[in-house]
Amino acid sequence: MKVGVIGAGTMGCGIAQVFAMTDGYSVILCDINEEYAAAGKKRIADGLEKLVSREKMTRQAADKLLSAISTGLKEATSDCELIIEAAAECINIKKELFHSLMAICKKDAIFASNTSSLSVTELSAGLDRQVIGMHFFNPAPVMKLVEIVIGPGTTPELVAKIKDIAISVGKTPVEVKDDPGFIVNRILIPMINEAIGIFANGTASAEDIDTAMKLGASHVMGPLALGDLIGLDVCLAIMEVLHKQTGDQKYKPHPLLVKMVSDKLLGRKTGQGFHKYE
Repeated sequence: MKVGVIGAGTMGCGIAQVFAMTDGYSVILCDINEEYAAAGKKRIADGLEKLVSREKMTRQAADKLLSAISTGLKEATSDCELIIEAAAECINIKKELFHSLMAICKKDAIFASNTSSLSVTELSAGLDRQVIGMHFFNPAPVMKLVEIVIGPGTTPELVAKIKDIAISVGKTPVEVKDDPGFIVNRILIPMINEAIGIFANGTASAEDIDTAMKLGASHVMGPLALGDLIGLDVCLAIMEVLHKQTGDQKYKPHPLLVKMVSDKLLGRKTGQGFHKYE
């Protein structure tokens, strides 16, 4: 199966790697220009080089994986059977992209979105096919879960096919109806927002908040470190979607989260969030 991944950022690169490391799949990694797409493939190559140097992957396996990934613009997805959108978490950007793909892609090509919180029903409006949610988690090559997000018009046949695809690339799919934040982020992101509030109040340091949740709740990573890993801009975007779509004040983003995003303190991707990174 040929898979198109549109968006060569962290998630898009991770998703491309997931499919490329599985026999039977080839991937075209796309972005708004050739340079961005090529930079995405280089990011994958750099990550594989580290695995090879640590003897966690053979050179042959790394080369085989990279050979399964080509790069280009969205027009290169014309012969793909599955197109996964991994663009910025903005409803207008995603809708515009899917509308443009209708004139490019095959009529039977599956449109999927890696959205972490937006409505697949709204993404499908005005299209000639339903968009299904295929929400991977960061880092995509490692994390086992894929949320399969289903709108009212999604057929059981499409759901079954996407589940089979997820299983074939080593993931565990869970089925969820189209509801703000789906499962994981509906629970997780408000927890991060609450941890930000505890930190902002001066109740505890970032280190102690994270240690408390790791040792007291058996979390692998503390909520503030996790927010840094996800990207505080992504956390804010999800909180804003939850707040807008539910109208519930418990989903209102904490002012400190808003300020940190405004100040470009986004976490690992910028070298500083609630913790500092090399």
